[in-house]
Amino acid sequence: MHHRVLSSARAVSVACLGLATGLVGCAGNVPPGTGGADGGVDGNPPPPPPPPTDAGDPDAPDGPIDPPPPPPEDGGPPDGGDPMGCTGTGDAAQPFGNHARRYAGGILPDVPQDDLDDAVVRFYRTWKGRYLKHACGGYYVAYTPNGDTVSEAHGYGMLITVIMAGAEPQARQIFDGMVDFYNNHRSDITPALMAWKQHNCNDVEGANSATDGDLDIAYALLLADKQWGSNGARNYRALAEDMIDGLREGDVDASNRWLLVGDWTGDGGGSDARFHDATRPSDFMPGHLASFAAVAGSSWTSLLSSMYGIIGRAQTQLAASTGLVSDFLVHPVGNLDTPDGELLEDDGDDDYEYNACRVPWRVATHYLTSGDNRSKDIAQRMNRWVKGATGGDPGNILAGYHLNGSPLGNDYTDMAFTAPFGVAAMVDSSNQRWLDDLWDAIESADADGYYQDSIKLLSMIVMSGNWWTPEAAPCQ
Repeated sequence: MHHRVLSSARAVSVACLGLATGLVGCAGNVPPGTGGADGGVDGNPPPPPPPPTDAGDPDAPDGPIDPPPPPPEDGGPPDGGDPMGCTGTGDAAQPFGNHARRYAGGILPDVPQDDLDDAVVRFYRTWKGRYLKHACGGYYVAYTPNGDTVSEAHGYGMLITVIMAGAEPQARQIFDGMVDFYNNHRSDITPALMAWKQHNCNDVEGANSATDGDLDIAYALLLADKQWGSNGARNYRALAEDMIDGLREGDVDASNRWLLVGDWTGDGGGSDARFHDATRPSDFMPGHLASFAAVAGSSWTSLLSSMYGIIGRAQTQLAASTGLVSDFLVHPVGNLDTPDGELLEDDGDDDYEYNACRVPWRVATHYLTSGDNRSKDIAQRMNRWVKGATGGDPGNILAGYHLNGSPLGNDYTDMAFTAPFGVAAMVDSSNQRWLDDLWDAIESADADGYYQDSIKLLSMIVMSGNWWTPEAAPCQ
């Protein structure tokens, strides 16, 4: 029988966060009562060493980053306009900061475009220096201070790298190294997918997949095909198509109605049945599913619609006053509910915690690129609640809530929670002041830890107008 392991999505817990330390990546990733690869117990590791860097690695790409090409003053022409900023950036066909295609819907912060872009590049430098590692036959993102990584982190790193091409002169070298690392760490269950955790260059705690990392890696490969083409040493398009097929086989329920938490949950029978009959709302990345549909057909469109229905019902049936969703949901196409205590990670699986905090960013991004009102509706339910609950002050967004809106008891802010609300605010012009205040709070926040900083950087990429989709690449 396959041994169950916990998913990689929860990268931090209240028990081990420590406001003073800023530690992340320390909870929920090992079965209760067992020791993790880093020596911790029940996901709580020993005190961390300083944040990882590439100091001393002569092969690490730590050279200067070229500034992005200057954008037009109005933020870029609409669809069909002159593709300004699409040339003169080496081998990046979709260079960061080109702004050749505006979002299909929504607003940007009321900040000059070059200031938005410069802020992203500055924080990218910080993120790269702290978390990008060159080892184990490739590149990877360290999610703990001792250098462990997970597929979730790998997906974030691949997304960031392919989008920063043009500002990062070694983006393709880094990305290819991340492809190599993925190729060396495949799931034993669904070989097209990635094994979820690595320690000292080896797969640990079960060579099986976590859905969030798989989705991001596949999407990043589609972007890479548009960024650099697939005629080189690595065929990004073919890898993406294989991963999309693997996702369908391993990370989607056989009825094609909900996303599983990983390929280890089996067919819904046996000891893992309760994990099969569950979904993690933060794995719902509607823009990714829409892009997979453009590659692999209408089954992905059907899954997209079903998942929109699940998240919408979770809001209206389980959190009507707030629009918040829980870290996990059970019986997604039956009697939809939150888990009764711990399902997979801890007894906060039924709250808005360090998994669900990503939902506003993931869902709202799809409205920006597509204009799909289903995503706007979900985001606006959250926007109305969070603006009221905080008095319109982003500094009052706390690290976790019960679904009724009462705080979990964490009296601190956390960019893993604040930054995604910045993306959600973009869906409607009535949120302009709130969006501007959020941008100021996010952009000025100090670096913290892998999880917060990765979500912050990805949110800033979206908020600055630099996200794009492979089926509508800005520089065609």
